[in-house]
Amino acid sequence: MSSSDAPNRPTPELMLAFYRRLYPFKTLFNWLNHDHVPNRLFTQREIAFSLPGDVYIRYNSFNTADDLKKQVCQLNPTRFEIGPVYSARPRDRKTLRAGALTPILRELVFDIDMTDYDPVRTCCSGADICKRCWVFISAAVRVMDSALREEFGYEKLLWVYSGRRGIHLWISDKEAMALTDQQRKAIVGYLTVVQGGKESSKKLNIRNGGKLPPSLQNALDYLRTVFGALILSDQNCFKSQEGYEELLKAIPDSRVVEALRTKWEASPSRSSEDKWSDLYKSASKQQASTCYPIPNLMVALEDIIFNYTYPRLDIEVSKHRNHLLKAPFCIHPSTGRVCVPLDLNMIEKFDPKEVPTVQQLLEELDALGEVEDPTAPKEHHSDWEKTSLKPYIDIMDRHALSLVGETRKDNKLKPSMCNV
Repeated sequence: MSSSDAPNRPTPELMLAFYRRLYPFKTLFNWLNHDHVPNRLFTQREIAFSLPGDVYIRYNSFNTADDLKKQVCQLNPTRFEIGPVYSARPRDRKTLRAGALTPILRELVFDIDMTDYDPVRTCCSGADICKRCWVFISAAVRVMDSALREEFGYEKLLWVYSGRRGIHLWISDKEAMALTDQQRKAIVGYLTVVQGGKESSKKLNIRNGGKLPPSLQNALDYLRTVFGALILSDQNCFKSQEGYEELLKAIPDSRVVEALRTKWEASPSRSSEDKWSDLYKSASKQQASTCYPIPNLMVALEDIIFNYTYPRLDIEVSKHRNHLLKAPFCIHPSTGRVCVPLDLNMIEKFDPKEVPTVQQLLEELDALGEVEDPTAPKEHHSDWEKTSLKPYIDIMDRHALSLVGETRKDNKLKPSMCNV
């Protein structure tokens, strides 16, 4: 935990007030259920609760949004997580025969964590995140969103800020929901180019016969547009000796490496942009020389762009249907910030530090004179509309209603019983 997080850790009292007054249970229900009338997408869905003291309660399931809210307010968890849709209600597991409770449906989910960019970002490290290093995340979102829509045909994508240092993606298309573990593993393997953490400097194996597949060529075309501003200018990744030595490790020609190292050691003030220009000139010179054999430095430059800017996925999150993932609008226990859905059109402008905290939201209600009487039986259903949480819930509502609309359209296409 960073020192800046400590003052924002929410108290149990704040959490309970948040669940009672602000958490959008109805919106969550519509999103998970794809309909206004409860069906197995919700009633057979696992919900797991994390309680203070490292207590974890799995295999809960509920009939309605109100049932879920009642249990959440009773337990007052630090967070709750969403699992798969099972073949039966998870809460009935003890009465089922062995092996009868199996996961059958689940959103295809992805997780991108800022800590996996620690080897390349220079502005922050560890759990810290700022608007500058958020550009790594926004670039990853653009690449992933484009690939999943254009190559796999998925349309129901929901991006959710994790509340601290990363972003989650939930894909609710019917085809995605029905994927087997093997199919999920294949998709995430296909989309994984750069490993996170210490594995990020590994040599890439992404070319067939020396050429990039069309999907990666499209990604590269986009990543070129952010590489200069992000890696060279803002992060200035190659300014220090440690930084440029990492760059030189990616150059397959020892003569070029030695020449550049000598030049950069003699001119320590050269910026990352200067060093990239030096490298590009060497690659152009090599490419123009007909007598200069491979290795191809232009290919190495492309690999460097991938290594520094391509999405770094937490593979384990995506591979299994029974993986649990924090629900949108939960509160991050360290920062106190809400896990909010994001509008793809605003992804580059998003600033994690501007996401409201639970304390801020309740203070907004207090400022309106909306002080809660703990003895009053009054139910709160839309207090969030009076707070800065509203734009984020509106994003989720639009997404959920698109899923509900899809279900209604499908139901109209089904033959009625009297025509069977």
